Amino acid sequence: MKKMIALRFAAIGVGIVLLTSAYTRIHSASVMSDAAKAFLASLNADQRAQATFQFQDDERFDWHYIPKPRKGLPLRDMTSEQKQLAHALLAAGLSQRGYIKASTIMSLDQVLKNMENGKGPQRDPDGYFFTVFGDPSETGTWGYRIEGHHVSQNFTVVNGKVQGAPSFFGSNPEEVKDGPRKGVRILAREDDLARTLVQSLTPEQQKTAIVSKDAPKDILTEASRKAALNGQPSGISVAKLTAQQRETLQTLLDEYCNNMPEQIAQSREDQIKKAGNNMFFAWAGGEQRGEGHYYRIQSPTFLVEFDDTQDHANHIHSVWRDFDGDFGLDLLKDHYQTSHR
Repeated sequence: MKKMIALRFAAIGVGIVLLTSAYTRIHSASVMSDAAKAFLASLNADQRAQATFQFQDDERFDWHYIPKPRKGLPLRDMTSEQKQLAHALLAAGLSQRGYIKASTIMSLDQVLKNMENGKGPQRDPDGYFFTVFGDPSETGTWGYRIEGHHVSQNFTVVNGKVQGAPSFFGSNPEEVKDGPRKGVRILAREDDLARTLVQSLTPEQQKTAIVSKDAPKDILTEASRKAALNGQPSGISVAKLTAQQRETLQTLLDEYCNNMPEQIAQSREDQIKKAGNNMFFAWAGGEQRGEGHYYRIQSPTFLVEFDDTQDHANHIHSVWRDFDGDFGLDLLKDHYQTSHR
């Protein structure tokens, strides 16, 4: 009984920290550390062994977004109090907007389960795994991952600085077509804003921006450990867009930035500003809703990919990658150069 009461107070305490951070700009590393410590403290010895790895373990780089066996502790093996603390840890790494997207994506597994009548892969709204790498600390070096079908959020903390990539959101179905949740579109803005942009291009601009009449079957980088695309960036340069088109592109990029808490969002915005005209927008596939399509936004430091082709173009994969910063590798490099000369 005492332990249950303590867990409830821990969940309340983490909730207060997360709520307060929305108004007082508490540092992301502090919020993440508090949430991770509270979550780990709620676990028994067997659960903790399942949920934790050394920071240097190669498992930290083994990410994916499909239904598959995973390491870590799944929600289905947690008590109700532990699930609350796990969701607090998820919320610590995302903005309110991003957390709503992630939790709603998780709930879609029940929609798929109902649609498929148990004939497809195993669908489980509690099949999301929580893994902590290293010892949570506001100023130390550690990380955590929350991952399952269509959600993979990877966070690294190095000396108070935070990285949140790779960051993957997917949605199947893209739009719920039937039932009580009919009309739900979790990633509608990521889809609609890009379509607005490509439809606003002149025929001459589209000759450069539309790189293929057929969209690829998935994001090109898939679940690679290091984001890489062969050759030079393709598509239309931002320098070739009108002011209105640039504004649409910036609004689209803001959607990816604003999935994250302020510190990570600001880092992404800084990358966008630094890139300036050195960004390219590429589109493949149809331009109308219901047609399979793909787009990417590429700069020297980051890559956004979005694909909606599977299940009759009603199945989205989207990702933000940092070419040098995925899994906090840029932060680690800077830390080692500064601290270990």
